[in-house]
Amino acid sequence: MTHAFYADAAEKALLDLTRGERAAVESVRVSLETDPRQGRSLPDTDSRVVEVLPETTGGRGISVVCRYSADLDAALISWLIAGP
Repeated sequence: MTHAFYADAAEKALLDLTRGERAAVESVRVSLETDPRQGRSLPDTDSRVVEVLPETTGGRGISVVCRYSADLDAALISWLIAGP
């Protein structure tokens, strides 16, 4: 089973989200443990983005930026980008 972790910057950003937004991001983290290659690739990087729609968060749309290492069998959520 893949493990998914928050980078320090993502963990700090998580604190600024509402309860519904945090729950939606946590559901993405859990789903990354099942399918770490989900989301769309960012050009010229090894990062992927999983979009969480406002309907899911009960607030703003959030982009969860993550990287997956097959060698470590781990995903790192590096950024959380919340919309207006």
